[in-house]
Amino acid sequence: MNKLSLEGIETQGKKVLLRVDFNVPVDDKQRVSDDTRIQAALPTITYLLQKEARLIILSHRGRPQGQRKEEFSLRPVAETLEKLLARPVSFSPDLFGPVAQSAIDNLKPGHCLLMENIRFYPEEETNDPQFSKELASLADKFVMDAFGTCHRAHASTAGVAQYFDDAACGYLMKAELDYLDGLIHHPQRPFLTITGGAKVKDKIQLLNHLLDISDELIIGGGMAYSFLKEQGMKVGNSLVDESSVKVVREVLQKARDLGKKIHLPLEHIIADSFSKTAAFKKVEGDIPEGWLGLDIGPKTIAEFKRVIDQAKTIFWNGPMGVFEWEHFNQGTFALAQAVAANSGTTVVGGGDSVSAVKQLGLVDQMSHVSTGGGASLEFIQGNRLPGVEALAEEK
Repeated sequence: MNKLSLEGIETQGKKVLLRVDFNVPVDDKQRVSDDTRIQAALPTITYLLQKEARLIILSHRGRPQGQRKEEFSLRPVAETLEKLLARPVSFSPDLFGPVAQSAIDNLKPGHCLLMENIRFYPEEETNDPQFSKELASLADKFVMDAFGTCHRAHASTAGVAQYFDDAACGYLMKAELDYLDGLIHHPQRPFLTITGGAKVKDKIQLLNHLLDISDELIIGGGMAYSFLKEQGMKVGNSLVDESSVKVVREVLQKARDLGKKIHLPLEHIIADSFSKTAAFKKVEGDIPEGWLGLDIGPKTIAEFKRVIDQAKTIFWNGPMGVFEWEHFNQGTFALAQAVAANSGTTVVGGGDSVSAVKQLGLVDQMSHVSTGGGASLEFIQGNRLPGVEALAEEK
């Protein structure tokens, strides 16, 4: 991905429109409860402020459906950003009009202004051309650093970028593109992908594409039981995606045709109901009727760790079980630790995998932890990302 980088544009004294992803949770006291996404944007923000840009920051938060809803306001985010930057952050309750224009006009070089939630405007999600043009009129330059939204053709991602000759990507965006592009086009081999989650149909395209580019696949979580059932195993009441039987068959056949190894659970932690307080036990082979698999067992963990240890590139998306519940988190946590210990390139993408890695404090031990679950999967699958396509190429 040869997109124009931050250093490739002149920003000193210029009004710079920066699109970030500040879609963060806020508690009932209107305080940001997880500032991870704000932290991720700090390198780009700090660079632009040091370069004396007059910084105008755009973001969405939540799904206000194009209506002004106070519970989705970015005002609490401005307070958190101010603390993290240790410098004043102005806030505008509007994007346009006299209040917003006054805030922009009074913006000095090296200072920043956070605008109210872009999704309070229905034109944002419809990518309205006139709205995009009005956004572009607010600034001299545009920088895109919201990777988590770049798979959506919205006004503040794809639409606005078309009105700038030198729309550039920020540091977070650049890191995401570089790591994910590296996975697809020049991974060190063997290249292992680990995927989990609930339903096969949600990851059909991903599985097919991963078979093309990786050497081995580990499949765990709920989706593993569709594959095990297709191979003749009794899976009891475990989650089976009946609508994807044909797809599972095709994936297994494709793996055989390509000579790719798919690793499935050998042993399971099963429960008598889908509950964190359910009775549970370990079983190898068939799962009895009335019981369902909620995690992988110790033999499977050992085998999966062996495969992980041999890999030189790893992409992990999806947990091995219901890791939110204490009795069923061993598989996911053990694999997270094994991936963190791998000395090769390790990329984690997808909400639940990222949550597990954060919970264990392993983020810094991974090569890259993607901030955009949906966007990273779209990228890996080879789908177009409008928010990336709209950016300028490196000169």
